[in-house]
Amino acid sequence: MPHRLTRSFFQRPTLTVARNLLGARLVRVERGGLRSSGLIIEAEAYIGSEDLGCHARAGRTTRNASMWGPPGHAYVYFTYGMHWCLNVVTEADGFPAAVLLRALLPAEGIGRMRRRRATPRETDLMSGPARLCQALGIDRRFDGHDLCAPQAALFLESGPRIADEDVTAGPRVGLDKVPEPWRSMPWRFLLRPSALAALQPIESPRPSRGKRST
Repeated sequence: MPHRLTRSFFQRPTLTVARNLLGARLVRVERGGLRSSGLIIEAEAYIGSEDLGCHARAGRTTRNASMWGPPGHAYVYFTYGMHWCLNVVTEADGFPAAVLLRALLPAEGIGRMRRRRATPRETDLMSGPARLCQALGIDRRFDGHDLCAPQAALFLESGPRIADEDVTAGPRVGLDKVPEPWRSMPWRFLLRPSALAALQPIESPRPSRGKRST
């Protein structure tokens, strides 16, 4: 049976967390306790101020402050003047590291996702960091959100074990202007297409007892 991921899961090295998040379920509790969720199929690691692909390279700012906080919290930032992106903070409190969630496989609340995204195609609902945030209604309100709190409106659940042969690793996306070696670090993990069918996400008919979202 799936269980909520606890603080200890996120306190580990960022690369370990990013790899092990594949197959986990990101859950948003909506009004009335309804669940909307997706299974993580792509994630990227960003590690410390020395990582020139990481937001922490410029030091601590108002925008990236959540990345420096306790593990198991959300770091949500705004980009390109129109998109929100969700990261999960990792490692130790005070050390800036996080995993960017890049793509999910829709599981629960697909009708609500379609309305938010204005598209009938499930393959387009959560196939990008901005798309998954739009599909789940994630924005600045969730920056700093404790994903491990008992009544959290946004949290993660364990998923099936993903075999190493079903995972590929490669350079992170959008770092064309970042110098080496950071541009080519193989810190992006994704599920092979051949393994997607095995996940078979199923809609949950029962409302969650979690905190109502706003």
